[in-house]
Amino acid sequence: MHGNGQTSVDATLAERGNRYGSFDEHARITQAIKRAMEDSRNWASLDDDMRESLEMLAHKVGRILNGDPAYADSWHDIAGYVRLVEQRLETETA
Repeated sequence: MHGNGQTSVDATLAERGNRYGSFDEHARITQAIKRAMEDSRNWASLDDDMRESLEMLAHKVGRILNGDPAYADSWHDIAGYVRLVEQRLETETA
């Protein structure tokens, strides 16, 4: 990208860095959480939506631990990813 597009991306990255901390440290934390999850006995038996939800939780937890822990949206997102799996399970058992 060149010109205004690059400036826009840079501005977004700067804003996110201020909110969530450095990307390399966030990646380190998040990947460690994901490795622990994948190393569990039940990981392979989880449905795709369960795995994706847990991976998104790892991502959000990484942001909380590395950035602004008082940013309510991160906590709200965690609740949302959990709720999506819960809704599917409730529908299947209804």
